[in-house]
Amino acid sequence: MYGKAFAPEYQGALTTLSVNSSLSDVLAAGTEQLEAAERAGQHGEAARSGLAVAEAHRRLGQVGDADRAWKASYRAAREAGDTGAMAWALWSGGTLARQRGAFPLARRLLQLAADLGELGGDIVVRGYSLAGLAETGRIQGDYDAVHRLHEQLLAEARRRGEARHTVWALEGIAQIHRNTGSYDTAYALFEEAAEIAARAEDRRGHAWALRGLADIVSVRDGDTERALALLSEAETTCRAMKLSSALAYNHKMRGNVFYRAGRYAEARALYEQALAEFRAMSEPRGEALSRLGLVKSRARLGRDRAETAAELAELAGVLERIGLRHARAMVARAQEEFGIGEDAAQKPYGARMAVAGAGAEAAR
Repeated sequence: MYGKAFAPEYQGALTTLSVNSSLSDVLAAGTEQLEAAERAGQHGEAARSGLAVAEAHRRLGQVGDADRAWKASYRAAREAGDTGAMAWALWSGGTLARQRGAFPLARRLLQLAADLGELGGDIVVRGYSLAGLAETGRIQGDYDAVHRLHEQLLAEARRRGEARHTVWALEGIAQIHRNTGSYDTAYALFEEAAEIAARAEDRRGHAWALRGLADIVSVRDGDTERALALLSEAETTCRAMKLSSALAYNHKMRGNVFYRAGRYAEARALYEQALAEFRAMSEPRGEALSRLGLVKSRARLGRDRAETAAELAELAGVLERIGLRHARAMVARAQEEFGIGEDAAQKPYGARMAVAGAGAEAAR
């Protein structure tokens, strides 16, 4: 049995905030409390309220502000000698690093957070930090290494009756199954996550689960209209809570649904929108995935083949540098889809662009 979802990152005087509080409201309340704590010289409270500020900035896509806020939270926690608050600040920093595509830094910070959480006896921040490590590996496509950790964290969350963490784990495992082709299993897990999130009033988790269901309904069933309806329902939540990143991924998924349905002009428009949103929040993974969809849509709409080859090859190099193996495999499949081949990825970028320019010139 699961209780109502709660947000453990809202601490100190901010524990009255709901998991569904608008991020603008969280930022306003957190900033007010942080300033009051700093004026009073209350380092512990400054660390706790600063954590909420950092998380609000991160989820709003305000990367620079989020980076400054988690570091200030950590310094205040260290000044107060609060090991748990130090762990939470490191968790926030590690989550931000993952969002920015800095995976080695994310791993270091999240491991430190897990270690400090264990040292300080805070099982929640330890669990959230281990979950962050698992999600980092999953995003990079290292499924064998992190599937067991996801399952372990799911079992712990179920045992504690913690709805929000259960939903997160179910969605992570579902995504692994989806990416490895086990669509029925993925659908069942996303469906369970959506049901638990709805009962626990976890609107953020519910929106992500709906996005996962929409993906499966589109790719497995070819049911475009139902997929779009699920995404519209999720988008309402994203807008109400100002979930910038989730909204951008929703738009990117809507582009995927249109692309699979052969509605390439509509897909192109959604990918362009998502790309702009991801660039505004400096989120390289979402940017790369949106670019991939945009390249494919433009190719289907008649773009010159050499230009498509050049951009796919450049994008493959970007994904190699970031360390996104699953997304890199998606580029390889796109190269195969358009009959381009891996050889394009081996050429220097300048040479590829020269080829693209020659192709464009020949097409005039």
